Order: sequence, then structure tokens, then C-alpha cells
Amino acid sequence: MRRRAERMLWGVLALLCVGLLMAAGTGWWAVDHYTSKVNRVPHAFPTDVPPGERPSAAKGGQTFLLVGVDSRSDLPTTGTDAKAAPWKPGAQRSDTMMLMHLPSNHATAYVVSLPRDTWVKVPGHGRSKLNAAFSWGGPPLLIDTVQRLTRVRVDHLAVIDWSGFRKLTDAVGGVELSVAGGPAEHMNGAEALEYVRERKDLPRGDLDRTHRQQNYLRAVLSKVLSGDHLTSPLRTKRLLDQLTATISVDDRLSDTQLRDLLWDSRGMRASRMVFMNAPVDRTATVGGQSVVLLDDHGSAALWKALLQGTMADYVREHRVDRLKPVVQ
Repeated sequence: MRRRAERMLWGVLALLCVGLLMAAGTGWWAVDHYTSKVNRVPHAFPTDVPPGERPSAAKGGQTFLLVGVDSRSDLPTTGTDAKAAPWKPGAQRSDTMMLMHLPSNHATAYVVSLPRDTWVKVPGHGRSKLNAAFSWGGPPLLIDTVQRLTRVRVDHLAVIDWSGFRKLTDAVGGVELSVAGGPAEHMNGAEALEYVRERKDLPRGDLDRTHRQQNYLRAVLSKVLSGDHLTSPLRTKRLLDQLTATISVDDRLSDTQLRDLLWDSRGMRASRMVFMNAPVDRTATVGGQSVVLLDDHGSAALWKALLQGTMADYVREHRVDRLKPVVQ
């Protein structure tokens, strides 16, 4: 009787182990399947940067450049749904540009918005608005411009156009966004796109617009990182379908690196992330254009913190134009 009970126990344990291995194998296959589907942007990085202008890698983490593109095309230009080229000279401008720094522990993330009208030196073109860099030279020129501005190396790039933006928003079931400090409103993809593109009727123009973009990103990440999406296989599959269909990344981000990034970030929550604008001195008019002039001193301290991996100290010790944290 005792031997029979032991055999049954070992049988149950064996079945449990087999079940766990099958579940793990299925999970790994799913991750491998979807990371291999992500659309890559070829030749995204500049190759002709003089030695003296080459940036340094941030200590203890990675830095991503997140770009939202106004493609002015009726066809998708990013993700596996893309039907048109991701960039044509003069055809697109980057309306959203954020540097996202992920510390090595992946416990949080620091997102710094660069206003599209920031007045900068664009290599080979003189001074202009930051978003003109993408229009003139696509991802390589934009990355080169941002790296020379910040002196921080961009490790990876992620790009989404407005078509993908709408689809991704709808894929997570819409987002809750507050307008003018009022109660949060539920918005679908088209409504959220209007929300993030608004600028003229906002008190601080481009600076308030970047906070809207940050608020949207936080709302989407809250949905993506929520238990509902991570524990429901069907909802996770639908979400991954939309993520791979709408977002493109640089061709240096391998499937293995992408899998590691997803795994290492599994414990992160959007409420812990810090969103801010780059320090601004003032707005001005240059050659008939409305531009944003960065605060050189404040920006230098921010770029140094990004480079040295001391963003927590920077946020604590400096006055930061920060998106209001989520109330827990």
C-alpha cells in the first residue's frame, strides 16, 4: 500500500513537472515567435561621426530614443503592417522624441522629452528645429543630432507612426487621460491621437504637449504592464500582435536582446517611472520660426546624470519640469 502511494506521488510530481516544462516551452516559443516578428529599421545609426563627436555609453543601463513620426502618408510606415517606407527625404517629421534611460536593475525608467521645436545644430545643415533632422536624414541624422546635443550614446531606437499609434491604443482597449486637470476620460486611438497632437490651445504650447505625450505613454504602459495583459494568454497574444504590427526598432536590437529586455522589465510598473522635459530657458522666434531654447546649464547637468547613471540624484536635487506622478 505504501509503495503504491509512493508511486502515485511520484507520478503526480512527474506530471506536474511535465506540465511546467510544457508551459515554459510554450511561453518561450511565444516570446521567441513575437520578438522575431518585430520590424527592424536598417542602417538606423550614423556611421560618419568624427571621433571627437562620438558619445559615451551611459553607465549602468541603456538609453533608447523613442520617436513618434508624422508620416503624412495614408499607409502604415512602421511595424510589420508597414506598406510604405519608414522615411523619405522631406516626407516625414518626428513630432515626438523621448530619451528613455533604463537603469541596469530595471526597477524604473527615466523618460526625457525633447521638444520638437528645440533649436539645435543639425550636422551638415546648420541650426534648425530638432524635428527637421528626421525629415532631412531619417533615423541616422536624428540620432546623430541627439547624441551631439546630449553627449550620451543612443543604444537603441523605437519608432511608431500615427497609424500605429491609433492601432496600439485600440489594442489595449483605449486609455484613460485627463484633460486640463479634469477627471480622466476614456479615449480610443483617434481621440488619443488628437489629445497628444494638440499644441496651439495649450498654455505652454510645445512643453505642455510633451507632457501630454508622456501622460499617454504612461497610460499605455500601465495597460501593457498590468496583470490583465500579462496573465491572459489570449489578451497577451492580441497585444503582441499589435505591438509587432505597429512598432519598428533598430536592426542592432537582436531577438535575444529584446527577449532579455522584456524579461528584465517584467517587474517594472509605469507608476514608478519618471517623466520630464529637458530643461528649457525660453521660447523665441528665429527667422520667423517659433523655437524652444534649452537651458544650457540645466541641460548639461541632466545629460551628465544620464551619462553617469545618477538620475535619481538629479531628480531629487534639481527643479524638474516633471509630469505629475500617479496618485496611488
